[in-house]
Formats: sequence, C-alpha cells, structure tokens
Amino acid sequence: MTDRPPYAIILGTNEIASAVAVRLHHQGYGVVMSHDPLPPVIRRKMAFHDALFDDPVTLAGIAAERADSGMAAAAALARRQGVVITDLGLLDLIVIRALDLLVDARLQKYSITPDLRRLAQTTIGLGPGFTAGENCDFAIETKPGLQGALVRQGRTEAADGIARPLGNRGAERFVYSAFAGRWHTAMEIGSRVFKDYVIGHLGDHPVQAPFDGVLRGVVRDGTEVPAGVKLLEVDPRVRGAVWAGIDDRAQTIAQAVGTALATRHTRQPVRLTPVR
Repeated sequence: MTDRPPYAIILGTNEIASAVAVRLHHQGYGVVMSHDPLPPVIRRKMAFHDALFDDPVTLAGIAAERADSGMAAAAALARRQGVVITDLGLLDLIVIRALDLLVDARLQKYSITPDLRRLAQTTIGLGPGFTAGENCDFAIETKPGLQGALVRQGRTEAADGIARPLGNRGAERFVYSAFAGRWHTAMEIGSRVFKDYVIGHLGDHPVQAPFDGVLRGVVRDGTEVPAGVKLLEVDPRVRGAVWAGIDDRAQTIAQAVGTALATRHTRQPVRLTPVR
C-alpha cells in the first residue's frame, strides 16, 4: 500500500483559491489548482496564478509548480513539494486517481453552477450559486460580512453587487472592462498611482486609475478579457495598503474549508456564524 496523500482539486487560481490551497497543503493534501479564465485574476500577488506563466511564486512559504499534462501533475503530486497549478480542466485531472476533495473557488457569481457531487468524496462550493445538498456537500459564504459561514444545508446568499469597503472606498476602487478585448499594462502591483493615471490599455482604449492610491490588483498583461470584468483595483489606504500575501478574508474562507472537512462525518446540519 502506497503512502499517498489525499488528492484535492481546486477550481480557480485567484487569491481565495490560493489561500484554500495553502490550508489544504498544510493539512496533508496533494493539491492541484485548475485555472479558469473567468473571471480574470487581479490580486495576483495574493495568489499562485502567475506560476501558470512560469513566474516563481511562493505564498505563505508554499511554492507552486506548473504542470502541463496529467502525467506532469501526477509526478508533481508525488514530490509533495508544494501545490500544483495547471491549465488542465477537471476532466483531465480526475483521471489521475480517485478524487478525495473538490473545491470550486472560481467565484463565478452569476454563472449557472454545476452539480459537483459524486465527482469526489467531498465537494465544497465557495460563494453565490451553491446549495449544500443539491450541487455540493458543503457551501461557504464569501459575501462581505458573512465570509467564512459554513452552510451544510441550504444555499449561500445571492450576489448583490455590493463591494466590501476598503479604507474609505467601496466598488469605485475597481475599474471594469467596457468591452471585450486584449488588455495591456506595464504597471506592477504595489505601485503608487494617482487619479487619472493610465494603468493600461484595453485594445487602444486607455484605462485610468479612479483615484490616488496603491495598485492592489491588475489583470496580467496580454490577457484577453470579456466585457464587464474587473481590470484593476486601487487601495486608497496608501501607507496601510495591502497587496501581497493572504488577506484576512481569504484566510477566514480557507479556515472554513478546514472546518467543513473536520465536520463532514457529522449528521446534524449546521450553519456556522462567520469569523470576524
């Protein structure tokens, strides 16, 4: 009998998916993160995402290794040196071996959510669109004010379009794509920016900073984006700005995944209050 860690797939390479990956790695799982292009990742210094492009990425002391085939992913899992990140989809990854855990962390708030059950021993959905007992085994709230609430029976709150406040700003700290096109930028996350400074171009259209602050997130240069997705985020707090590492919200949601795994064999339905 081989000494193999339990196998987990995380759908998504954003900052919340990455915090979950770190948590699961520490809990002894072999973790593969599967990239989905929608929505584009903006908080890339808080995520493993850029390892897809062979950038060296370490988060909370854990490194990410890119795999371009099922065989490469299996080999990386066997080495247990960090998390594995790939462009391969779920159908390519579930054939590697029996799947112990599937976490959908894509945060596709307005998309139709597939039924994940029976694809793994345990399935967990993060954010709007998930109903525990119908399309996943556990659901976890990501909505501001509720983040980290574990839902074992029933659905998560629907998306309401209200952004959690950051400093003295809300949704206005994000700039969205006005149309589909290729995004180009030379700006680095963590850069000081000023109102109306050109951060990049969507096609030939310049995209400007909405106010003074620090660039907290931006879509990677060269990415094809659809209309209506976030291109960048500006943190208004300047000296108190945070743009790298695992933030409190992602950490809380990752902890809730650990709680779900610890309680998966209990029978009583629970809905935990969020950690604040």
